[in-house]
Amino acid sequence: MTAALFADRTAAGRALAAQVRVREPHARAVLGLPRGGVPVAAEVAAGLGAPLDVLVVRKLGVPGHPELAMGAIATGGVRVMNDELVRSLDLAPAAVDDVVRAELRELERRELAYRGDRPPLDVVGRTVVVVDDGLATGATVLAAVQAVRARGAGRVVVAVPVGAPDACRRVAAVADDVVCLHAPDGFGAVGAHYDDFRQTTDEQVQSLLGRGAA
Repeated sequence: MTAALFADRTAAGRALAAQVRVREPHARAVLGLPRGGVPVAAEVAAGLGAPLDVLVVRKLGVPGHPELAMGAIATGGVRVMNDELVRSLDLAPAAVDDVVRAELRELERRELAYRGDRPPLDVVGRTVVVVDDGLATGATVLAAVQAVRARGAGRVVVAVPVGAPDACRRVAAVADDVVCLHAPDGFGAVGAHYDDFRQTTDEQVQSLLGRGAA
C-alpha cells in the first residue's frame, strides 16, 4: 500500500502554501471550498498574508448515484453542467431539477451558517486563489472558477494538494493557473492521499473563517 502524501489537511495546506507563495506571490485573496477545502485554504492564506473567505459550491450528484458529479452550483447563481453525461444517462429534466433544488437549499444553509450577515470578500481586480483539499472530477472547482470570475476577479488561481491528472487538465483550461502538488496516475479518491481525512464540521469552518476574516 502506498503511503499517504499528507498527515492531514493542515499539513497539506502548509505544503501548498509554500508552492503558492513561489508561483503566485501577488495573490490578494484566498477562497476555500467548504467544508474540507477551508482548513487547507486557511494555511494558504496565512502563508500569503492574504484574507480568507469561503466560497460555497455544491456538487450535483446523478440521481441514484450521488457520488457521480453531473455538475455543480455555486454562490451567485452559477450552474455548471456536464451536458454530455446528462445526455448519455438520459436523465429526465425534472430529476435534474430536483437535485438542483435540494443542493441549492444546502448551499443557502451553508452561506448563512458560515457567513451570516458578513458580506463576501471583495475580489474585484484581485488575484484570487481558490483552494480545495483535492480534485477528483473537478466539477465543483469549475463552478467555483466561474463564480469568482463573475465577481470581477482579475486573475483566478486554483490550488490543491492533490488531484486526478485529467481533472487538473480540465481546470487548467479555465483557470489562469493551477497549483497542484501531486497528480498521481491511478488517482483514486482524494481521501486516500491523507492519513487523517475526517470530515470537517461546520463549527471548524466557522472557527477558521473567524481566524482569517479580512
